[in-house]
Amino acid sequence: MTDEAKQSGDEKAREMSEAEMRGRVVELAFGGDERRYEEFCDVVREGIPAGTSVVLRGSAVTGERWKDGTPFDGDGPGTSDLDLTLVGDEVLSYYILDGFYLPAVHTKPLSEKDPDIAPKLIPLREKLISLVNRPVNVQATRDIVMRFRGDWLGQAYLILIGQVGGGEEEAEADSARPGDVLKLS
Repeated sequence: MTDEAKQSGDEKAREMSEAEMRGRVVELAFGGDERRYEEFCDVVREGIPAGTSVVLRGSAVTGERWKDGTPFDGDGPGTSDLDLTLVGDEVLSYYILDGFYLPAVHTKPLSEKDPDIAPKLIPLREKLISLVNRPVNVQATRDIVMRFRGDWLGQAYLILIGQVGGGEEEAEADSARPGDVLKLS
C-alpha cells in the first residue's frame, strides 16, 4: 500500500486548497452543480442568526467516512449525510439543554437520532434535506471548539459562511501571557 493510500481523508483534505475542497464538496454533495451549492449556502444564511459562521465537515469534505474509509455515497446515491456546524454564540441558544454535549459550548447534531433538540432549526434542516435529497445534520459550537477540532485534532472542514478564528477571542488568546485569565465567551 502506498503512503498516499494510507492517508486518512482528513489528511488528504488538509493538503487541499480551499478551492479544491470546495470543488470536491460541489462534486460529491451537489452533483457538480455550483448553483445548488450556492442555493444551499443562501438557505443556510437565511435560517441562522447574523454573525454565525458555518462550516461543512465530514465525508463531503474528506471524500470518505472516518469510521471505515467508505467513499462518500459509497452505499448508494444520497446515502451520505452532510455535517453542518454552526459556529457562534447566539445559535447555541437554539438548542435545548438535552441537546448539548457540553452546555453552552458544544451541541449534539440535530439529526434523525435527535430530531427535536433545536426547535428553531428544524425548518432549516428540513428545507436543506429537501434541497439536497440526503440527510443533513446541524450542530452548533463555539469558535474555540471548531479551531480545536481543526487545528489540534486535524479534522478537515470547509468554511461556507463567515470565518473561524481571527475574532476577538483569538486576538486576546494570541496576546495572552502565562497566568492571564481569558474570557472565552
